[in-house]
Amino acid sequence: MRTTTALRLATALAAAAVLAGCSSGGGTPAPAAASGPERYGCLTEEQAAKGSVTVDGLAPVQAYFRDSDTGGAKTAVVLSHQNGGSLCDWIPYLDAFTKAGYAVLPYTANGNVSDNIQQAAGYLKTKGIAALVLVGASKGGTGSIVAGSLPDLAVPPAAVVSLSSAESFGGDSASNAVKRLTVPVLFAAEAGDQPFADYAHGLHDTAAAKDKQLKIYPGSNHGAPLLSDGAMPDVLAFLARTAPPKR
Repeated sequence: MRTTTALRLATALAAAAVLAGCSSGGGTPAPAAASGPERYGCLTEEQAAKGSVTVDGLAPVQAYFRDSDTGGAKTAVVLSHQNGGSLCDWIPYLDAFTKAGYAVLPYTANGNVSDNIQQAAGYLKTKGIAALVLVGASKGGTGSIVAGSLPDLAVPPAAVVSLSSAESFGGDSASNAVKRLTVPVLFAAEAGDQPFADYAHGLHDTAAAKDKQLKIYPGSNHGAPLLSDGAMPDVLAFLARTAPPKR
């Protein structure tokens, strides 16, 4: 019994020594796994390969560009998410926009949303985009209003859609910018989502734009989910009139 036990122990020690030798610098290291396009936890491999991109600027911004279903879109929808979200918030809604003839660019914010939108505009200009639709949720809506009021975007804004926007967030103040906003704008919120429903009323009332709409829906959802609660048809109708995909 002692001989058998000793033999087993010796065998185990020998195997451990072999394994240790293989893991030391004397062996050939296993090849590193190849890294592909960034999927952000929500894109398919095909989507990432076609449109995953990092937009350079003051702070690099991770984004996903996708052309319209028919290709050659000249108007792009830039989608800015709410606090704590990411570009993945918008994935369920992209088909509706691209089917309607728009290119899309959801991105994950890095810093002030209005700064990120300026970076996105520069990138989209290189893709042949001639006009922007700025769609934002909560802080993303705040920044979209600010960016929509800027006179020097690389690609001019054609319309803004504000979903549950805050009056201000970080360095962006929608309360101030909305007084300079002249492009068509749609403000939307759900009645039970306070104080954002009240913010929508206030921003609408003070907006300088001649073409402005206010939509208050039943429920208490916040931000992008409004598109699933009845806002999407209204948004698409608003865009078809104010910022058609073919310009």
